[in-house]
Formats: sequence, structure tokens, C-alpha cells
Amino acid sequence: MDGPTGDSMLDGSLRRRPAYFSQKCYGVWRGVDRLLRLLDPLPATFFVPAWVVEHWPVQCRRLIDAGHEVAHHGYQHERFADHDLAGQRAIIERSQAIFSAELGSRAVGFRTPSGDWTPGTPQLLAELGFSYSSSMRDDDRPYRHADADLIEIPARSELDDYASLAYTRDPDWPSGGARIASYPATLDSWRREASGYHAAGGCLVTIFHPKFVGRPGPAQLLAEWLGALRAADPWFATLAEIADWARTAEFAAR
Repeated sequence: MDGPTGDSMLDGSLRRRPAYFSQKCYGVWRGVDRLLRLLDPLPATFFVPAWVVEHWPVQCRRLIDAGHEVAHHGYQHERFADHDLAGQRAIIERSQAIFSAELGSRAVGFRTPSGDWTPGTPQLLAELGFSYSSSMRDDDRPYRHADADLIEIPARSELDDYASLAYTRDPDWPSGGARIASYPATLDSWRREASGYHAAGGCLVTIFHPKFVGRPGPAQLLAEWLGALRAADPWFATLAEIADWARTAEFAAR
């Protein structure tokens, strides 16, 4: 579950954009409930900014009660590359304290909010007790970081619902876009991605957001796609479970 955009949260401008803010809140008020019903009994990992946990703890605890994993996604969806290691540590420690207080445990998984970090971030994550990261885009299988006791479980932008289901204003995103992709084209893309991963023996990781894929129309797409996935009988797992498995497997470090 992704929170509002980091920059607009940090500088306060989001409060002057109620339509944009309410779009983000849709995931909490409606999208999560719909996804919990749709996913049952499949496990999932939700990367949640600690600010969201702090303000909507009941909804976040329901994710855990339903058997899902809640993992770290910054405090206010910050750009980690804008912070030195001391600043990153402060963000993570503040967030982990909120996770412990509101959810009963610290996160073991990390996804940098904007796909960036600085040299030394993997070592910092390992030092702070994280088992895995799902921040990079450089493989379709898990791997071990060469300089840190950290498993990387890459995700791909092709399975980010922003790429096909999100259209926002102020600014327009996608830039210059007139409309989102059609639902048939989106479902076809998801199916082809899954088929390719299955043929290659890959680890398919989505980047879906309750505020988008949790809407009524996209949720129907997701239900149809999950039905097709189930027919292939893959292993559905949280990323924490995948990281535990990867630690017992022979993966090259990089």
C-alpha cells in the first residue's frame, strides 16, 4: 500500500490539493477492503510508508490479521538518494518504531520509495536487521548482495499498475498521456508477463497500489489475472518467505 507522493507530503503542498490527496486515500478507505476479499487466501506483501501506519493503524493491522506481510517503504515516501546514511538510518529507525508500536513487529523487508539509494544502503539495511530488499530492477530472480547479508528480490516496472492504470493531473502523469491503457491491453500485458516468467522459472513481483488496482474495474482485471495464474499452479508467497527460501538456495552474489 503506497502512501502519497513524498515531496508533496514533506513540503505540505498535498494539503492544498484535496482531489490529489483523496485519490491517495482511496486505497485506505476502499481499495484495501476490496483487495483483501480478492486475495483471500493468497498471501501478499504490502510495502507501507510508516506515516500511513501511523495514521491508519487499524487498516494496516487488518493486513497482518489476513496473513499478509507489511514491509518498509520509508516514513513519508522519501527519496533515499536525497539523504546520507545517517539520514536514512533516522528514517528507518523512526519507521521501525512505529511498526513495532502499531503492528507488533519490525519490518524485515524494504522497498525504497522511489527506486533509489546511495552506496552503503544495502549494508545499512542488513545492519538494521532487514532480510531482503525489493528495490532494484536488474533481474527476474532473487540474488544476494555481494557486500551485505541482504537478499534482493527485484520487481519490474512492467508489472507496476502506475504504468497502465494511473492517470493523474497536476502534473499530468504519464507525461503527455491522453488516457490510461485499455483494460484488455492491460490484462494481455499481465498475462504475457506471467507466461514469460513461468517459462523462464522466474520470480514474478508486482508493484500494485490499492488506490489504483483496488478500484472496481481494475480489481476485476486482477481477479481474472489471478485466476489465470492459479491455473498454472505457481508458488504464491510473501517476499519474506521468498527471501527465506533464497537464503537456502544457490544464488550468485553481485
